Amino acid sequence: MLKLNLKKKNQKPFSPRPPIVTILGHVDHGKTTLLDAIRHSNIAGREAGGITQSIGASKVKTKEGEITFIDTPGHAMFSKMRSRGTQMADIVVLVVAADDGVKPQTKEALQYIKETHTPLIVAITKTDLPSANIESAISELEKEGVLFEGRGGDTPLVTLSVKKNEGVENLIEMIHLVSQVNEISSDPDGDLEAVVIETNTDKRGSTVSLVVKEGSISTGDIIDDIKKDKVRGIFDYLGKPIKKAFPGDPVQIIGLNGVPAVGSSITSKGVNLSIDKTKIGKVSSDQLGIVLKAHTAGSLEAIRDNMPDQVVVLKSSVGDVISGDVFFAKSAQAVIVAFESGVSSDVRKLSETEGVKILSSRIVYELIEKLEELIEKGEVQILGKAEVLAVFPFNNSRVAGCKVIEGEIRSKHTLVLTRGKGELGTARIVSMKRGKENIEVAKVGEECGLILNPQLDFEVHDVLVSRQS
Repeated sequence: MLKLNLKKKNQKPFSPRPPIVTILGHVDHGKTTLLDAIRHSNIAGREAGGITQSIGASKVKTKEGEITFIDTPGHAMFSKMRSRGTQMADIVVLVVAADDGVKPQTKEALQYIKETHTPLIVAITKTDLPSANIESAISELEKEGVLFEGRGGDTPLVTLSVKKNEGVENLIEMIHLVSQVNEISSDPDGDLEAVVIETNTDKRGSTVSLVVKEGSISTGDIIDDIKKDKVRGIFDYLGKPIKKAFPGDPVQIIGLNGVPAVGSSITSKGVNLSIDKTKIGKVSSDQLGIVLKAHTAGSLEAIRDNMPDQVVVLKSSVGDVISGDVFFAKSAQAVIVAFESGVSSDVRKLSETEGVKILSSRIVYELIEKLEELIEKGEVQILGKAEVLAVFPFNNSRVAGCKVIEGEIRSKHTLVLTRGKGELGTARIVSMKRGKENIEVAKVGEECGLILNPQLDFEVHDVLVSRQS
């Protein structure tokens, strides 16, 4: 499909720019390994678990010109990231392994390509394997509606073996050819338009990875006159500081007063910031509440959208696990789940002291498996239950006169107010007495008076439950 640039009379002609190419394909079909060969790097060898887990962008110089590549994850839970990768691309290279053929993420990618009408190149990889069957892979693709050049259609096909270094140059030449046919160009002197491909937070504050599509962006630029977002620094995809980025450049910028949503646009008029990184939910007795942390916004979204049914995300944010996360998790009786987020020794020690479990991993599907195992083991432990026998006022508070009916209640516990099968709220104990004496613990059969914060609307016969994940 031809993409034409319709220009007004006397308008300055647009200039060719590096095509933005997204690599799509099923997990382990060789997307990142192919990019390694093109970039002469070794990204795949460093990926946790051997799969790509965030959108990564880079620019490659070839003898025909520059190409900007976006690599997207093939794992099932990263569907939204692949969708965005397709939407921001000029060309899609669909990678299909010759020994595996069309798989679920292959079909998903084809659906995105059809919806966005993005020019497509098919690259059949791993042709050197004894089990490779190129014709079978082609036949499966044709059943999905892909019509190849020379076989009744116009979709380019490249076969290659990265291991033998065969076909890689052919793919590069084909990308440049498709770029020329589709007249991919931009106005470097026009208004800025850039697409956010990833966000995270580090010691510099909010960092935003983006690809410039139109115009340019320079250090010192004011992105939004109202929010006063000023670009304090620009770094190329290798982390080298630069002064200015042009169309086709993948860069990282710092200085925005917030975290833009992944997939949003940054223009000369401003930036679309994510409104709220924290989502609060209610947890029933058969569910597990978690505090979710991730290194990047894209990973945070992918994991949050693919949690087991029994998991409720009470809070989610980008960055390292901090003491506030531990205290929140304790008050909510939740587990902290950290994906590629740092956990300092002080925070780890605090979590142990406060009895808060932290699950962490650099491999996303391993993290989900850990959660599923936790749920299967039923590691939401009931520490104690106390029935409300009487309610009476005290100063500006309400006291729950209780009798412990199961386990024990301790002064440091957080309690869940239950009525019948429903849960009405969570609060921590701020005062625990027997008569006029302050006590630390009440065991089965013993009575105590409790003052809670926040104050809950408890009634006689309600049950206060202490539980630990």
